[in-house]
Order: sequence, then C-alpha cells, then structure tokens
Amino acid sequence: MCNEKFPRGVNMAEESKKDQLMGKAKKAAGDFMNDEKTKEEGKRQETEGKVKDAAKDVKDKATDAFDNDNK
Repeated sequence: MCNEKFPRGVNMAEESKKDQLMGKAKKAAGDFMNDEKTKEEGKRQETEGKVKDAAKDVKDKATDAFDNDNK
C-alpha cells in the first residue's frame, strides 16, 4: 500500500529525523532573530518529527508482535 505522506522509497524514520533536525534549526534561528513565530514553527516541526518517530516504534512493535504470534 502506498501512503501519500510517505510514498514508496521514503523512509518514515528518515522523515522524522529530518523534521526533528529542521525544527531544531528553526528554533535556533527564531532565538537568534528574536522571532517567536519562527521559534514556535520550529517547536511544532520538531515535535511532529518526534511523534512520527514514536508512531514508527509502535508500528514496528505491533508488527513484531503480530509476526511472533503467527509463527
């Protein structure tokens, strides 16, 4: 199944790490420029990356549990 958010060839883990890194960069830029909007956008993007990472972990654990039950 091809997910629009993560098309074939795009790794969910890579996407989450990219969001976390970009979020940290935006937060730092917002701090440097004293721009609250950029800083908040960075926090949101970093959090989004962490949520994607957690969702991937849950998916992996569920897949492992399902696979182990079917053996």
